[in-house]
Parts: sequence; C-alpha cells; structure tokens
Amino acid sequence: MNRQSGSSWYIYIIHIFVALVILLPLAFALVSSFRPLNDIFKYMSPVTWKTFLPTQITCDAYVNLFRERGFGRIFFNTFYVAFVCVIFGVILGSMAAFAFAFFNFKGKNVLFLLVLITFMIPAELVAIPLYSLIDRLGWVDTYYGLIIPVIANGLVIFLYRQFFMDLPKELIESARIDGASWIGIYWDIIMPLSKPVTVSAMLLIFIQHWESFMWPLVATRSKEYRVVQVALSDFTTEYATYWNEMFATVIISVIIPVMVLLPLQRYFIQGITHTSLKE
Repeated sequence: MNRQSGSSWYIYIIHIFVALVILLPLAFALVSSFRPLNDIFKYMSPVTWKTFLPTQITCDAYVNLFRERGFGRIFFNTFYVAFVCVIFGVILGSMAAFAFAFFNFKGKNVLFLLVLITFMIPAELVAIPLYSLIDRLGWVDTYYGLIIPVIANGLVIFLYRQFFMDLPKELIESARIDGASWIGIYWDIIMPLSKPVTVSAMLLIFIQHWESFMWPLVATRSKEYRVVQVALSDFTTEYATYWNEMFATVIISVIIPVMVLLPLQRYFIQGITHTSLKE
C-alpha cells in the first residue's frame, strides 16, 4: 500500500508539471491579450505576480481584430471551410469505407493500401502538384481551391472501415434478404450504428482544417479568403510586432476547438477506442 501511494504521488507530480508546462504559456498569452502593447514584456524579468496579472486592462487588441483587421471575415472563412470539409469529408469517407468493408472487387487491397499511404505522406510533399492542378482549374483564391483538394481524408476512411469490419455480417445479410438496397443499408442501418466513429471523424476533420496553415497559404493570395492560421503572420511587420493582437488571435483560435471538443470528448474517445485493427 505504501509503495502504491508513493508511486501515485509521483504520478500526480508529473501530471501537475505537465499541466503547468501547457497552461502557463496560455495564461501568459491570455493576460498579454488584455495588456497595452508596451506592457507585454515589461514584467518578464524578473518573473513576479505582474507577469501573469495585468496592471492595466484593455480590450483594444480584440476590438482592433474585428474593426481594423477584418477578423470577422477571417473567422467566417475558417468556419466555412472547416464546416464544409466536415460534412463532405464524413460522407465521402464513410461511403468509401463502406465499399472497402462490404464489397469485394479487383484491386481492393491495393486501393486500401494507397488510402493508408495518403495520410502518411506529408502535406508539403503534394502541395506543389495540388497547386498546379487548382491553378489550371482556375480555383486559386476560391473556396473551391481551399476545400475540394482536401475533402478526402485517408485517416477517416481507415477509422470507418475498421469500425464497419466489426459489425456483424448477419445484419447486412438479413437486410439484403429483406430487399434493402445498398444505399438503404448504408444510410438507415450502418450510419446510425456509427455515431461514435462519426463524431471522432468530424472532430478530427474540424481540428485539422481549423489549424491548417500550409494549404491555405498556398491556395490563397488575397485577404478575402484568408483563414485564421495564415492571418497570424500579419501581425509581424517591418517595424514592429503587434504581440497583444497576436495573443488575442491565438486565444480565440484555441478556445473555439476546445469548446467544440469538450462536450463531445466522450464520443470521441469511444470512436477511437472501439475502432479495432482487425483485418
């Protein structure tokens, strides 16, 4: 018992240390977003209570984001791209996984191997070929260019396929005997049973596109289609860096995914843990 209690204290200390490493930078960013620009690094050395508690509180950074820098449009772009990718990504990913799980066709294993390879390849490796493609289609600086090349997601297909493989085959066979079509089986039987993995897929896609930087940077030129991660680079100019506005943007961009993830974390964990690796 003493050994167990002693080891539990070590675990608690490690958890507290990790929490401090993660939360202290966020706390500093939050406090700095409410400070005047000239006061942000004024109390960094030595570190005192003033480092994490502002002596002057101002909301100018947040006001400037939406009044002068047009972050209303930027957040709309980010939400819109993420939302559309979630809807179509789940539909395409689940339909592709349905085919891999329940149909037998020539080259099935080879195609699934290619799907696995797609989410192992770094995005930077395919950025230039994708840009050449959307440039020929005239999709540069459009929502089409931001969304269509990144809708398909190999990891989502993999999660759905592994989940579908665990479903009883008798369920599909009885539905086919009763005269159900494949579309009816997919929509009325399979998808209602797949809520945990669907929530997991939706969260994965949303967070991926909310935090996306490389592809939006390549696919857009004007501020009209800029997303939040790309817009963070605007705060550094030739003469100064607007740290308070940058920290304000970081806080907003962190809070929104957390607000989406926390209420759904139970389903997210279920979807990941219940997805087996059997073939």
